[in-house]
Amino acid sequence: LPVPVISVGNLTWGGNGKTPMVEFIARWLDDSGISPLILTRGYAGGDEAKMLQSHLLGTSAKIGVGANRAATAACFLERYGYMNPHISDQKTRSHPELGKIGAAILDDGMQHLSLWRDVEIVMVNGMNPWGSQQLLPLGPLRELLSSLSRADVIVIHHADLVKISELIQHDEAPDQNIDSIESMLRRLKESLPVFLTRMAPSCFFNVEDTSCRLPLRIVYNMVVLCVSAIGFPNAFVQGIEKIGAMHVDRLDFSDHHLFQAKDMEMISTRLQKLQAKFGSKPIVILTEKDYHREPEILKHLHPFEVLILCSELQILSRKGHTEDSYKFLLRQLLEAKLRG
Repeated sequence: LPVPVISVGNLTWGGNGKTPMVEFIARWLDDSGISPLILTRGYAGGDEAKMLQSHLLGTSAKIGVGANRAATAACFLERYGYMNPHISDQKTRSHPELGKIGAAILDDGMQHLSLWRDVEIVMVNGMNPWGSQQLLPLGPLRELLSSLSRADVIVIHHADLVKISELIQHDEAPDQNIDSIESMLRRLKESLPVFLTRMAPSCFFNVEDTSCRLPLRIVYNMVVLCVSAIGFPNAFVQGIEKIGAMHVDRLDFSDHHLFQAKDMEMISTRLQKLQAKFGSKPIVILTEKDYHREPEILKHLHPFEVLILCSELQILSRKGHTEDSYKFLLRQLLEAKLRG
């Protein structure tokens, strides 16, 4: 492409934080006066693209959906034009060429080798980094671990739910630890920069009134049913438990599952059982990704309250690696590519 391409991908299926990272980079580019084009395949109901459109409303970001991402990019570049990007340290909204595309973000791009990328960011699920270390279909790996050597940056996601000595957010962590993941990565590529991220819950909204934001404390001491159709629901459920719900039950569907009437009946049955067991009406909580896939069908769960958890990606500070140093590194990588 005639503009720099940043690929955000992963090595294993699901729960790696690709979409939140795509949004983070799009906001950073927009704040720097560069209009980003996000190229996404649009799996299933296009839930990720819909969520990105909702979150990036009011920015200069453009979202192109299609399996042939080179063709999609060509259409957008012809329509909007493109510019040679200048990445500013300061936030700016007044760039004279803001409408022209200055960079592309390739969502789920690691295995999309037909499109050249200038920066390769690989997301790793800290709670389950390599799975069984077997390739599909026997395991979750999409490529051999050695392919991580192609990465310019590694981001370990859900780091707050993993044991780590330097972080405060480490209570009730699983056996895997950040140091062992980093050690594995260093053996593959010693100079590889490694950053840590988490999904930080911010608020809820009710499916009956999406304009009203509700505080996280609304679920304190409540009976909750977590319903999700995402790649790694464990992180979602653990996040709700940490907020302070009295009891958390769960119903997990396959990633990108399109909810149907029979699913609503199954959820309602589980809610009725929870109400009989605890003597109080439980609430349903879903992720934003699940909501954007099919929002209207969730209203069929009335009279039970259905809340949607809103979260944002945060870069955690560790060993001098911070949000500012992450943005600085991306700027350096892009400028190096632009210089040739």
